[in-house]
Amino acid sequence: MAAAPSPITSISPSKSEPNGKVSRIEHINPPQNLLSLLPKCTSLKELKQIQASAIKTHLQNDLTVLTKLINFCTKDPTFVSMEYAQKLFDKISQPDIVLFNTMARGYSRSNTPIQAIPLFCQLLSFGFLPDDFTFPSVLKACSSAKALEEGKQIHCLVFKLGLNHNIYICPSLISMYTECNDVDSARRVFEKMLDPCVISYNAIISGYAKCSRPNEALSLFRELQVKSLKPTDVTMLSVLSCCALLGALDLGKWIHEYVKKHGFDKYIKVSTAVIDMYAKCGSLEDAICVFENMSVRDTPAWSTMIVAYATHGKGYKAIETFEEMRKAGVQPDEITFLGLLYACSHNGLVKEGWRYFSSMSDKYGIIPGIKHYGCMVDLLGRTGHLNEAYKFIDELPVKPTPILWRTLLAACSSHGDVELGKRVIQRIFELDDSHGGDYVILSNLCARAGRWEDVDFLRKLMKDRGVVKVPGCSSIEVDNIVHEFFSGDGVNTVSTSLHKALDELMKELKMVGYVPDTSLVFHAEMGEEEKEISLRYHSEKLAIAYGLLKTPPGSTIRVVKNLRVCGDCHSAAKLISHIFDREIILRDVQRFHHFRDGKCSCGDFW
Repeated sequence: MAAAPSPITSISPSKSEPNGKVSRIEHINPPQNLLSLLPKCTSLKELKQIQASAIKTHLQNDLTVLTKLINFCTKDPTFVSMEYAQKLFDKISQPDIVLFNTMARGYSRSNTPIQAIPLFCQLLSFGFLPDDFTFPSVLKACSSAKALEEGKQIHCLVFKLGLNHNIYICPSLISMYTECNDVDSARRVFEKMLDPCVISYNAIISGYAKCSRPNEALSLFRELQVKSLKPTDVTMLSVLSCCALLGALDLGKWIHEYVKKHGFDKYIKVSTAVIDMYAKCGSLEDAICVFENMSVRDTPAWSTMIVAYATHGKGYKAIETFEEMRKAGVQPDEITFLGLLYACSHNGLVKEGWRYFSSMSDKYGIIPGIKHYGCMVDLLGRTGHLNEAYKFIDELPVKPTPILWRTLLAACSSHGDVELGKRVIQRIFELDDSHGGDYVILSNLCARAGRWEDVDFLRKLMKDRGVVKVPGCSSIEVDNIVHEFFSGDGVNTVSTSLHKALDELMKELKMVGYVPDTSLVFHAEMGEEEKEISLRYHSEKLAIAYGLLKTPPGSTIRVVKNLRVCGDCHSAAKLISHIFDREIILRDVQRFHHFRDGKCSCGDFW
């Protein structure tokens, strides 16, 4: 009996064109035994061994083999694997739309997403019409590359082809615009959809959340519910982040109940987002409760809890949680160390901070990023090591960002070092001279030192450059409505019940020893009474006064501020918590302040 031919030898290899490229000749049987090795392949090195076997069996130009090899390279793309996939792709003289889509999808998920654009142009030059799979991949590539102009051109083609209502393409368009910081264009795409699905809602809600426009996102979430569309775990992640942005605890609690009722708490990411929401809304107790009730805790869950402890001034508890994380065998990541360094910074733990910073790369192989460097500058600056902090920034292996120098400038202000502050602001101006807060910090520092010529120079410089100061804004949630107050509200307006209440509150505080710190108002032309009025109507005082008026006696007042809380408001909040027997939780741009019985959790170190 004659032996049966092997599968490979029974297949005729593809005929190549003179230039060595593959012609599209169909085969009777695919080289099954060779392709069966691909599912077992775990690296590019092994893939090359399979390709070597293909070459030995004259299948190096077989379309089926090349397609499978390209699929492997684009499945979990890296720079090297995509480079290899491109070489394989270039061997095919007449690739079909499926291969183009595979390559585009690979590039969109790689570190070189912009390469999908010339590939897309090549597809058009071959006379192919992009389909439902092409546009989402190439638009995702534009999103990753922040290629807004290219994204707009692709949007034009979508419109020309009559695909502007396509349910697969529209969510990708929305995501592209939001990732390129053009959320208004994203909203216009959404509004023109005939019947947006939950994926489209997710895209626009997520876009608003990422662009720090939580109110619009929450409004769309309510609209989604009215339409009886079922939200997904992706929806809940965005909505929870919006509650965190607003500091809206009551709304956050309602969302948490919704999460539990609809089974979204089975997702570790959603439970982690709930922890983050509670922590950012000022309820550390609720965050701890959710964390402790999680049956499975991954690295992000542990990291979020460590950051929560750190931002609430519980530095030692953050470190203790990290040790528990290690004992549980969970590997830390970049966020874990951000939380640890933040904890050290806000508790003055210099030695511990250096130890954790060094262990990132030495022990865990994690390369520090700008935020880690910022935490170290903050730690050194807060503890008075200003020159060491300056040297640390100057000797970084990466180019310093303005935020690093601004962190040191704030430390110079806290420690009254005018000369170093001047050197630092010059370094800031080399990178960015448009941030009003920089001028104000140095101006106030000079004013405290009585250097009024420098103050006048900085104010004139601000005016000449068209730089404006960001106004202080504080918000408070009452009855599921977030109320915002801006510094200065009430100074030049008709008196209202709130302003009268705040005036009476200041009188009451003075009776127990409050003295307005008018040294914090740096206007030589203003009298003491004018300075006092200026301090009185700071946004955080307005928000706290509103909380006293509108919330039940004994309940916690929670305030969110967009800037660092000023020293005078900090002193006033301590006294208010004592007189009215209220806990006041104030979240500023740097941390949480828990005021209770006349004391603050920061220990006046912030």
